Amino acid sequence: MRAQSSATVPTSIAVVIPPKANTTGTLQAALGVVAFSLTFPATAWGLEGFGPWALVAVRSVLAALIAGGCLSALRIPVPERRHWTGLLVVGAGVVVGFPLLTTLALQTSTTAHAAVVVGLLPLTTALFSALRMGSRPSRTFWIAAFAGAVAVVAFTVQQSGGALTSADLYLFGALLVCAAGYTEGGRLARVMPGWQVIGWALVMCLPLTVPAAAVALSYEPVRLTAHSVAGLLWVAVGSQFLGLVVWYRGMAAIGIPKASQLQLAQPLLTLVWSVLLLGEHLTVAAPLTAAAVLVCIAVTQRARG
Repeated sequence: MRAQSSATVPTSIAVVIPPKANTTGTLQAALGVVAFSLTFPATAWGLEGFGPWALVAVRSVLAALIAGGCLSALRIPVPERRHWTGLLVVGAGVVVGFPLLTTLALQTSTTAHAAVVVGLLPLTTALFSALRMGSRPSRTFWIAAFAGAVAVVAFTVQQSGGALTSADLYLFGALLVCAAGYTEGGRLARVMPGWQVIGWALVMCLPLTVPAAAVALSYEPVRLTAHSVAGLLWVAVGSQFLGLVVWYRGMAAIGIPKASQLQLAQPLLTLVWSVLLLGEHLTVAAPLTAAAVLVCIAVTQRARG
């Protein structure tokens, strides 16, 4: 009887902790979304002075050097071998695949059109999560997720005039590899800190990204300007490392499906940055879509899986 009474103490504590963790996790995931929303405009800046292959390779190398320095300074042990496959999936998806495919797309596509992939990413990530981790969000969650995705896609397609471009193949490919990387990274962030997940993924890609950077820089012309340098630094430090650190921590705290739905706001944030940084023009549909997306986010955050 005495053992049963003491066993009730952890239970009462566990009830108190989740709301705090949920709030912190939501904030961290939201910070990740803000960082990611600047990726396309920063990439457009970077392409003013770098070729697409050089920009992707150099950003990955710079981010890996920062991550590797942190891992070394803190003497973080190498992850167990059972986690290596997952880290390689993260590297293939968010270190190499998504940056490369979206950068290639942005050579011929506007940032508004490229935001279609981000509008579909939350739903795709939730689907990957359900397949990979067996999560089963509620019907309300799925209805809100689909509604938010439709609203974002309709808005971004309308912004591009409704025409599909050759860049769409790159964008749809980026959508798939990024969703896989997010899902695997969110899973790994439950067993190791989020910054170590992306840090080790970046370091593991160095044997590929270092020679790729050397070759690309030798073949593609480089023109250093304030925009190109600022764009490179942001996609390397903000998008590729710091943004993914808080993003994976947020996913680990509140779950992959719910965290992914916060990205419904990312295309709209990207469009705002596109106006401020690139001089693109928005239509009156923007605030209406923003309101619809915010409603969908509120519903998905309250829906119980």
